[in-house]
Amino acid sequence: MNKLSWIEFDECVNSIYQQCKNKKYQGVYGFPRGGLCLAVALSHSLGLPLLDEPKNNSLIVDDIYDTGYTLEKIKHIKGSETHVWISKKKPTWWNSYKYIKGNEWIIFPWESINAANKDRDLYYKSRL
Repeated sequence: MNKLSWIEFDECVNSIYQQCKNKKYQGVYGFPRGGLCLAVALSHSLGLPLLDEPKNNSLIVDDIYDTGYTLEKIKHIKGSETHVWISKKKPTWWNSYKYIKGNEWIIFPWESINAANKDRDLYYKSRL
C-alpha cells in the first residue's frame, strides 16, 4: 500500500492549477469522495465555484483513475477537462498528475490507513 501525504496533495493541486489557470471554466466538479478534496482546493486556487454536478465547460477532478468506471460516465461532457491525481492506466482523454503501473492500493491523505484493507475490498466488490 502507498500512503500519500498532504505535501504531495499540495503539489498535485499546484500542478493542475498551473495547467488550468488561464482557461475559462464554469466551475470545478469533484467526484465524491476523493475528488471533492481536489475540487475544493482547486475551486479556491482558481477562484471558481464548486459545482454540485459536472457541467459543460467545467473542470472535473477525481483522486484516481483505476478501473475507469467513474470517469467514463462524464467523458461526453462538452468543453470539460478532466484531471486525476493518480492514474493506474496510461491517460488518453484525461490528464493525470501521476501515472503508476501496477495494482498497488493507494491511500490518500484524507483516508484512514487502518481502514485501507476494508476500503479496498469494498471498492473492488462494487466494481464487479
